[in-house]
Amino acid sequence: MAVIKGTLSKDIVTTLMKLSSDKRLQVNEVTLDMAKNMESAVKQVFTNATLVTDRFHVIKLSMEALQHIRVNLRWNELDKENEAIKQAKEQQITYEPVVLENGETPKQLLARCKYILAKKPNDWTENQTQRANLLFKYFPQLQTAYHHTLDFRNIYENQHKAIAKIAFEKWIEKINTTEMKPFYTVANTVKYNLENILNFFNNRNTTANAESFNSKIKLFRANLRGVTDTQFFLFCLYKLFA
Repeated sequence: MAVIKGTLSKDIVTTLMKLSSDKRLQVNEVTLDMAKNMESAVKQVFTNATLVTDRFHVIKLSMEALQHIRVNLRWNELDKENEAIKQAKEQQITYEPVVLENGETPKQLLARCKYILAKKPNDWTENQTQRANLLFKYFPQLQTAYHHTLDFRNIYENQHKAIAKIAFEKWIEKINTTEMKPFYTVANTVKYNLENILNFFNNRNTTANAESFNSKIKLFRANLRGVTDTQFFLFCLYKLFA
Protein backbone atom coordinates (compact mmCIF):
# COMPACT_ATOMS: atom_id res chain seq x y z
CA MET A 1 0.00 0.00 0.00
CA ALA A 2 1.22 3.49 -0.80
CA VAL A 3 -0.09 6.94 0.03
CA ILE A 4 1.33 9.35 -2.55
CA LYS A 5 1.13 13.11 -2.25
CA GLY A 6 -0.62 14.70 -5.22
CA THR A 7 -2.05 13.19 -8.40
CA LEU A 8 0.64 14.06 -10.93
CA SER A 9 1.39 11.12 -13.18
CA LYS A 10 5.16 11.54 -12.84
CA ASP A 11 4.97 11.44 -9.02
CA ILE A 12 2.90 8.27 -9.08
CA VAL A 13 5.26 6.63 -11.59
CA THR A 14 8.34 7.61 -9.58
CA THR A 15 6.90 6.01 -6.44
CA LEU A 16 5.65 2.82 -8.07
CA MET A 17 8.92 2.34 -9.94
CA LYS A 18 10.50 1.57 -6.55
CA LEU A 19 8.90 -1.86 -6.94
CA SER A 20 11.09 -4.36 -8.74
CA SER A 21 10.33 -5.02 -12.40
CA ASP A 22 9.51 -8.65 -11.60
CA LYS A 23 6.81 -7.63 -9.15
CA ARG A 24 5.40 -5.03 -11.52
CA LEU A 25 5.17 -7.55 -14.32
CA GLN A 26 3.14 -9.86 -12.08
CA VAL A 27 0.29 -7.35 -11.91
CA ASN A 28 -2.47 -8.62 -14.21
CA GLU A 29 -5.25 -6.12 -13.50
CA VAL A 30 -5.58 -2.60 -12.12
CA THR A 31 -8.93 -1.07 -11.15
CA LEU A 32 -9.06 2.73 -11.32
CA ASP A 33 -11.29 5.70 -12.02
CA MET A 34 -11.48 7.52 -15.36
CA ALA A 35 -8.72 10.03 -14.60
CA LYS A 36 -6.31 10.02 -17.54
CA ASN A 37 -3.29 10.81 -15.34
CA MET A 38 -3.88 7.61 -13.36
CA GLU A 39 -4.36 5.63 -16.56
CA SER A 40 -1.10 6.98 -17.96
CA ALA A 41 0.79 6.09 -14.78
CA VAL A 42 -0.57 2.55 -14.71
CA LYS A 43 0.33 1.95 -18.37
CA GLN A 44 3.91 3.02 -17.71
CA VAL A 45 4.40 1.00 -14.52
CA PHE A 46 2.30 -2.16 -14.97
CA THR A 47 2.87 -2.97 -18.62
CA ASN A 48 1.17 -6.40 -18.46
CA ALA A 49 -1.93 -5.19 -16.62
CA THR A 50 -5.47 -4.92 -17.95
CA LEU A 51 -7.09 -1.59 -17.04
CA VAL A 52 -10.52 -1.74 -15.42
CA THR A 53 -12.73 1.31 -14.95
CA ASP A 54 -14.38 0.91 -11.57
CA ARG A 55 -18.17 0.49 -11.70
CA PHE A 56 -18.67 2.96 -8.83
CA HIS A 57 -17.22 5.85 -10.85
CA VAL A 58 -19.16 4.90 -13.98
CA ILE A 59 -22.51 4.68 -12.18
CA LYS A 60 -21.67 7.91 -10.35
CA LEU A 61 -21.64 9.70 -13.73
CA SER A 62 -25.24 8.73 -14.47
CA MET A 63 -26.30 9.64 -10.92
CA GLU A 64 -24.71 13.08 -11.27
CA ALA A 65 -26.53 13.62 -14.57
CA LEU A 66 -29.82 12.77 -12.86
CA GLN A 67 -29.11 15.14 -9.96
CA HIS A 68 -28.09 17.85 -12.43
CA ILE A 69 -31.54 17.69 -14.02
CA ARG A 70 -33.19 17.79 -10.58
CA VAL A 71 -31.19 20.88 -9.57
CA ASN A 72 -32.03 22.66 -12.83
CA LEU A 73 -35.73 21.97 -12.29
CA ARG A 74 -35.48 23.37 -8.76
CA TRP A 75 -33.84 26.56 -10.04
CA ASN A 76 -36.64 26.90 -12.59
CA GLU A 77 -39.19 26.63 -9.77
CA LEU A 78 -37.32 29.30 -7.81
CA ASP A 79 -37.46 31.60 -10.84
CA LYS A 80 -41.21 30.95 -11.22
CA GLU A 81 -41.79 31.72 -7.55
CA ASN A 82 -39.77 34.94 -7.70
CA GLU A 83 -41.69 36.06 -10.78
CA ALA A 84 -45.02 35.26 -9.09
CA ILE A 85 -44.00 37.24 -5.98
CA LYS A 86 -42.99 40.18 -8.18
CA GLN A 87 -46.33 40.17 -10.00
CA ALA A 88 -48.24 39.91 -6.71
CA LYS A 89 -46.44 43.00 -5.38
CA GLU A 90 -47.15 44.93 -8.57
CA GLN A 91 -50.82 44.03 -8.31
CA GLN A 92 -50.76 44.75 -4.54
CA ILE A 93 -52.12 41.34 -3.63
CA THR A 94 -50.88 38.70 -1.21
CA TYR A 95 -48.73 36.04 -2.79
CA GLU A 96 -50.02 32.52 -2.26
CA PRO A 97 -47.44 29.80 -3.00
CA VAL A 98 -48.41 26.67 -4.89
CA VAL A 99 -48.87 23.83 -2.40
CA LEU A 100 -48.94 20.21 -3.54
CA GLU A 101 -50.99 17.34 -2.13
CA ASN A 102 -48.39 16.49 0.53
CA GLY A 103 -48.15 20.07 1.78
CA GLU A 104 -44.84 20.86 0.07
CA THR A 105 -44.17 23.47 -2.57
CA PRO A 106 -42.59 22.29 -5.86
CA LYS A 107 -39.17 23.67 -4.90
CA GLN A 108 -39.34 21.88 -1.53
CA LEU A 109 -40.31 18.63 -3.23
CA LEU A 110 -37.35 18.87 -5.59
CA ALA A 111 -34.98 19.67 -2.74
CA ARG A 112 -36.14 16.78 -0.55
CA CYS A 113 -36.12 14.07 -3.22
CA LYS A 114 -32.33 14.02 -3.63
CA TYR A 115 -31.77 10.77 -1.73
CA ILE A 116 -34.91 9.14 -3.11
CA LEU A 117 -33.48 9.38 -6.62
CA ALA A 118 -30.26 7.72 -5.44
CA LYS A 119 -32.15 4.57 -4.39
CA LYS A 120 -33.96 1.88 -6.31
CA PRO A 121 -37.80 1.74 -5.97
CA ASN A 122 -37.60 -1.50 -3.97
CA ASP A 123 -35.56 0.34 -1.33
CA TRP A 124 -38.01 3.21 -0.88
CA THR A 125 -39.99 3.53 2.32
CA GLU A 126 -43.73 4.14 2.15
CA ASN A 127 -43.27 7.90 2.58
CA GLN A 128 -40.54 7.97 -0.03
CA THR A 129 -42.77 6.10 -2.47
CA GLN A 130 -45.54 8.65 -2.01
CA ARG A 131 -43.12 11.54 -2.51
CA ALA A 132 -41.60 9.88 -5.61
CA ASN A 133 -45.05 9.37 -7.16
CA LEU A 134 -45.85 13.02 -6.59
CA LEU A 135 -42.47 14.07 -7.96
CA PHE A 136 -42.89 12.08 -11.16
CA LYS A 137 -46.47 13.32 -11.56
CA TYR A 138 -45.41 16.98 -11.70
CA PHE A 139 -41.97 16.49 -13.26
CA PRO A 140 -42.27 13.67 -15.83
CA GLN A 141 -38.89 14.55 -17.37
CA LEU A 142 -37.30 13.65 -14.05
CA GLN A 143 -39.05 10.30 -14.12
CA THR A 144 -37.62 9.66 -17.59
CA ALA A 145 -34.13 10.58 -16.38
CA TYR A 146 -34.55 8.34 -13.32
CA HIS A 147 -35.45 5.35 -15.50
CA HIS A 148 -32.45 6.04 -17.74
CA THR A 149 -30.27 5.85 -14.63
CA LEU A 150 -31.93 2.64 -13.44
CA ASP A 151 -31.42 1.03 -16.86
CA PHE A 152 -27.77 2.03 -16.75
CA ARG A 153 -27.22 0.61 -13.26
CA ASN A 154 -28.96 -2.64 -14.21
CA ILE A 155 -26.40 -3.28 -16.95
CA TYR A 156 -23.93 -4.16 -14.21
CA GLU A 157 -26.21 -7.01 -13.12
CA ASN A 158 -25.11 -8.90 -16.25
CA GLN A 159 -22.55 -11.62 -15.69
CA HIS A 160 -21.22 -11.85 -19.25
CA LYS A 161 -19.03 -9.26 -20.93
CA ALA A 162 -20.56 -9.73 -24.40
CA ILE A 163 -24.10 -9.20 -23.10
CA ALA A 164 -22.99 -6.14 -21.12
CA LYS A 165 -21.37 -4.66 -24.24
CA ILE A 166 -24.62 -4.98 -26.20
CA ALA A 167 -26.55 -3.44 -23.29
CA PHE A 168 -24.18 -0.47 -23.07
CA GLU A 169 -24.38 0.14 -26.83
CA LYS A 170 -28.19 0.00 -26.76
CA TRP A 171 -28.26 2.42 -23.80
CA ILE A 172 -25.96 4.86 -25.62
CA GLU A 173 -28.12 4.65 -28.75
CA LYS A 174 -31.25 5.24 -26.69
CA ILE A 175 -29.75 8.29 -24.95
CA ASN A 176 -28.79 9.83 -28.29
CA THR A 177 -32.50 9.94 -29.21
CA THR A 178 -33.46 11.89 -26.07
CA GLU A 179 -33.23 15.61 -25.40
CA MET A 180 -31.41 15.37 -22.06
CA LYS A 181 -28.02 17.03 -22.49
CA PRO A 182 -26.49 15.81 -19.19
CA PHE A 183 -26.97 12.21 -20.32
CA TYR A 184 -25.27 12.96 -23.65
CA THR A 185 -22.08 13.56 -21.68
CA VAL A 186 -22.51 10.26 -19.83
CA ALA A 187 -23.16 8.39 -23.08
CA ASN A 188 -20.10 9.87 -24.79
CA THR A 189 -17.87 9.18 -21.77
CA VAL A 190 -19.02 5.56 -21.68
CA LYS A 191 -18.55 5.26 -25.44
CA TYR A 192 -14.94 6.52 -25.35
CA ASN A 193 -14.02 4.41 -22.29
CA LEU A 194 -16.06 1.33 -23.17
CA GLU A 195 -13.11 -1.07 -23.44
CA ASN A 196 -11.90 -0.40 -19.89
CA ILE A 197 -15.46 -0.33 -18.57
CA LEU A 198 -16.17 -3.74 -20.06
CA ASN A 199 -13.01 -5.18 -18.50
CA PHE A 200 -14.88 -5.04 -15.19
CA PHE A 201 -16.90 -8.05 -16.29
CA ASN A 202 -13.76 -10.22 -16.54
CA ASN A 203 -13.31 -10.57 -12.77
CA ARG A 204 -15.79 -7.99 -11.35
CA ASN A 205 -13.09 -6.36 -9.23
CA THR A 206 -13.79 -2.94 -7.70
CA THR A 207 -12.00 -0.27 -5.70
CA ALA A 208 -14.63 -0.53 -2.94
CA ASN A 209 -12.11 -1.35 -0.19
CA ALA A 210 -9.85 1.54 -1.16
CA GLU A 211 -12.80 3.95 -1.40
CA SER A 212 -14.05 2.81 2.00
CA PHE A 213 -10.63 3.32 3.55
CA ASN A 214 -10.37 6.75 1.93
CA SER A 215 -13.75 7.71 3.45
CA LYS A 216 -12.54 6.64 6.89
CA ILE A 217 -9.45 8.82 6.56
CA LYS A 218 -11.54 11.81 5.47
CA LEU A 219 -13.93 11.32 8.38
CA PHE A 220 -11.02 10.98 10.81
CA ARG A 221 -9.50 14.19 9.44
CA ALA A 222 -12.85 16.00 9.70
CA ASN A 223 -13.26 14.91 13.32
CA LEU A 224 -9.84 16.39 14.07
CA ARG A 225 -10.97 19.68 12.48
CA GLY A 226 -8.08 19.49 10.04
CA VAL A 227 -4.42 18.48 10.27
CA THR A 228 -1.61 20.71 11.56
CA ASP A 229 1.07 18.08 12.23
CA THR A 230 1.23 15.76 9.21
CA GLN A 231 3.70 13.33 10.74
CA PHE A 232 1.58 12.87 13.87
CA PHE A 233 -1.54 12.49 11.72
CA LEU A 234 0.10 9.68 9.73
CA PHE A 235 1.22 8.09 13.00
CA CYS A 236 -2.40 8.15 14.23
CA LEU A 237 -3.60 6.58 10.96
CA TYR A 238 -0.99 3.86 11.35
CA LYS A 239 -2.11 3.09 14.91
CA LEU A 240 -5.83 3.15 14.13
CA PHE A 241 -6.05 1.48 10.74
CA ALA A 242 -2.84 -0.45 10.00
